[in-house]
Amino acid sequence: MIYEEKKFDIGLLNGISEKQIEEHLKLYAGYVKHTNLISEKQKELSQEEQKNSYAIAEITRRLGFEFNGMRMHEYYFEQLEGGAKSLGKTSELMSFIKEHYGDFDSALLKIKNAIKLRGIGWVVVYYDKQLKELKMAWVDEHQNGQLVGLPIIIVIDMWEHAFMVDYLPSEKSKYTDAFFENLNWEVVEKRFEDSIK
Repeated sequence: MIYEEKKFDIGLLNGISEKQIEEHLKLYAGYVKHTNLISEKQKELSQEEQKNSYAIAEITRRLGFEFNGMRMHEYYFEQLEGGAKSLGKTSELMSFIKEHYGDFDSALLKIKNAIKLRGIGWVVVYYDKQLKELKMAWVDEHQNGQLVGLPIIIVIDMWEHAFMVDYLPSEKSKYTDAFFENLNWEVVEKRFEDSIK
């Protein structure tokens, strides 16, 4: 069994070019390929486990990077499918945001402030069911910084490969604005609804 590269229905976006998406999808395909290669290599090496123990350990460490890179990109691209859709005024997520953050713009500002952190990585918005709150985390290298056990609500790729076709590193705030302009909030809402069950 191998992981299949997902195909995403992403139309024309505002502020994010077709070329940018095309190049980004190629990078995603690489994560799928390398996740499968590592899985195959683990099986092959485990046939002589004692002899290959060091190689197995090292390749197993690499799996977290490749696998999470694959999954994070799937979350990312799913949010851009179907065109930009706003969050419903009476949706559960909108009600939650108003109750905990006052209004939608205040919650969005909190996310955008997390994005302003220096460095490359991901900004991930999770839902913490235990505390009944949204948590924002900066994830450096796919596997470093994940909040284990919390469902993902929004994923923003802040690696330079996500915007370098269209924007300079100093213009990542423009990319961020474009990302939110194209976000399908219905996908985000569905993730939130699934997380509170």
